Amino acid sequence: MATAEEVQRMLAAERVRVTEQLAHLGHDGARDTFDENFADIGQVTAERGEVDAIVAALLDALDDVDHALAKLDTGTFGSCEDCGTAIAEARIEAMPTARHCIQCASKKR
Repeated sequence: MATAEEVQRMLAAERVRVTEQLAHLGHDGARDTFDENFADIGQVTAERGEVDAIVAALLDALDDVDHALAKLDTGTFGSCEDCGTAIAEARIEAMPTARHCIQCASKKR
């Protein structure tokens, strides 16, 4: 399994990647990347909806990364938030932001 320092570096790099994607999408409160005078306002609305969905997914990913980094700081990283058992090493390697063991995660679906 990766060391805590390796996981922290990986999560920090993911945080930078997600933050850069948000900046690229103009997520700074101003989303003036669409021409409001465009002849096909339906297209503008569809594009804005797509960007909003991507931004929402990226914000969720950023929240997951920040949460995992906070768990590293408190020493609770790798423990299921529901049952408290250790999250399997393979699950942590595949998804370092996992909050739940596979059993608890499958119950939530």
